Amino acid sequence: MVSVHMLAIHESVLWALLDRVVGTVRTVRLFEALDTHASLLRPRLAGTGVSRAELAQALNMLLFEDVTRRVPMASAYVGDAVRRGQKLVFDHGALRTVAADCGALPAGFASFRRILEPLGFAIQGIYPLEQIGMTGRAFAHIDAPEHIAQFFVSELHVERFSATFQEAVSRVVGRSVDPLTERAAAMLAELSERGALSFDDAASLLPNLVGCFDRQHAEPSWGDYETLLAESKEMAWIATEGNAFNHATDRVADVFAVADQQRRLGRPIKERVEVSSSGRVRQTAFQAAMVARLFVGDDGALRTESVPGSFYEFISRDEEQPGILDLRFDSSNATGIFKMTSNSADRIGSIDS
Repeated sequence: MVSVHMLAIHESVLWALLDRVVGTVRTVRLFEALDTHASLLRPRLAGTGVSRAELAQALNMLLFEDVTRRVPMASAYVGDAVRRGQKLVFDHGALRTVAADCGALPAGFASFRRILEPLGFAIQGIYPLEQIGMTGRAFAHIDAPEHIAQFFVSELHVERFSATFQEAVSRVVGRSVDPLTERAAAMLAELSERGALSFDDAASLLPNLVGCFDRQHAEPSWGDYETLLAESKEMAWIATEGNAFNHATDRVADVFAVADQQRRLGRPIKERVEVSSSGRVRQTAFQAAMVARLFVGDDGALRTESVPGSFYEFISRDEEQPGILDLRFDSSNATGIFKMTSNSADRIGSIDS
């Protein structure tokens, strides 16, 4: 027997939007893996448009899917959950940016703010990450802050690093392209004004938005990568991965229990859980996946190296007041979690030349 909730999913605007954009097979898998709150399952009727919350949720689901494709441990964990019939709660995704001249791409977090704000997100907290020369900004959704995953957007401050480092940053990102088309920007402006788009416009906009979460610059030189790595493993990561999700995070009831379980399965998870100063937010993560990336060698030829990619995180959140979940982040926690890519940097090595 088909449940009432399943009927609501299949008859919703959100299902129809994803089905139009990525097809039925991927849509089924997304809803099998991710918990979707009933407030985001508005039935699709004739002439029904797409709200900013529905479009934001569709984008988040596709970005979550991208992480599971790029991170083997994430794929394994999600696969285990689906086989148990357990749906995951997507808490937040993390992005890294650099406050520098990025060619056609807006510098720093502005490249994402222009997308996130029309979708209904607003900055709910700013977090200094002094140890790594960055600032983090948390974007929460105005309409459904507990039910639509947040974006944690960190921005690296190049002026805090050496002149040699700054020159390498300029060579790497200085000719970035802007994937956001004029038509997409116009639709975002309409979305910002009206809070909704027609179904056809939303289906047209969504793939372009997904494309904004990728690397927008050419392959870096191996020399520049080594220069960046020596001073900032975070900037070295941006050099190869760009604006892709650094990690996606599953909200779980007991992060300690999840960590113990994954450790027993032999999966490479952080040795200790990060606990916020309030004690209400607890986080841990898998080690970052190692990925093969192309670089330009000294002779101008492309070479392949194994470098740290993205990872998958777990978080437990307590209520700060009865019925109100603590959705804040913690600078110390964030710095500790970021080390999952830093630690993987010790395994960098040549695959072929």
